[in-house]
Amino acid sequence: MPPIDQAMYRQLEQRVGRCHLRQRLGIERDFEARIFGQGRNFFHIENWYSVHSVIRSILRLCLLYARGKRNARAIRVRHNEITVAGLPQAFDGYTLLHITDLHLDMVEDMAEVLIEAIRRVDYDLCVFTGDLRARTFGPYDEALEKMKQVRGHLKEPVYGILGNHDTIRMVPVLETMGIRMLLNESVALQREDAVIYLAGIDDPHFHRADNLEKAAERIPEPSVSILLSHSPEVYRNVAYADFDVMLCGHTHGGQICLPGGIPIMCNADAPRAFCSGAWLYNHLRGYTSVGSGVCVVDVRFYCPPEITLHTLRCA
Repeated sequence: MPPIDQAMYRQLEQRVGRCHLRQRLGIERDFEARIFGQGRNFFHIENWYSVHSVIRSILRLCLLYARGKRNARAIRVRHNEITVAGLPQAFDGYTLLHITDLHLDMVEDMAEVLIEAIRRVDYDLCVFTGDLRARTFGPYDEALEKMKQVRGHLKEPVYGILGNHDTIRMVPVLETMGIRMLLNESVALQREDAVIYLAGIDDPHFHRADNLEKAAERIPEPSVSILLSHSPEVYRNVAYADFDVMLCGHTHGGQICLPGGIPIMCNADAPRAFCSGAWLYNHLRGYTSVGSGVCVVDVRFYCPPEITLHTLRCA
């Protein structure tokens, strides 16, 4: 990836601070260096592209590839009610559209398929929990162009966070589209005379640039707070930081599962029960979306893609 231009550097430095920006850019550079033959990450299934071809060939030989591709484009709308203690009455019925792991440049028609699903739903606010591009490195212009198409079909407000496939260089362009990126930050959501808080952390999975203390520092007590995290693996810290709700993705629910939705593998350091759907840890109510896109190969089995409508309810 070419060096970051000074105008973008200054803009990002003002958004996230010098220390965080240097950390994020440095880790991204190191990661790309290891991808190109300098360490074990080269052999990770997401980066070993010859393995992707082998998987496709096996699926074709088993006459499963076409079916898997159809499955990957059948995005369903899932509904999840979240009962929150202390939720102001004005927010009872407030609905968040949750979209994650889009990987928009993985296949040609992914943006169109997602737009068709979005047209079927109504909501008050939209959140993205990371992974807009297919690869973990390299160009990202195509992913941003397709994200611009999707954004044109979303009503405001829209908030997002970065995933392990995303580069922080995407942030300025995403924000010019009207997507407010939360990089260890929080915002107040107001309805009538009531306020709740939405926070987001930077990628905790690979870049490990998450900072819960910074994300929570402007949330007064007692307040209802919702956290966006790319991966569920920080659930313990989030619970003890006193957030009420956590929305995340990253796992794809396994993407290729056994009958009954049993994942063959999960890519998050969290209990399998936390890698798909609704879960509870102490008082923290969480939800891990299986995502709308695909990674490695453009197929799904026993794990249909989704966009999710979360409806908040008073306890």
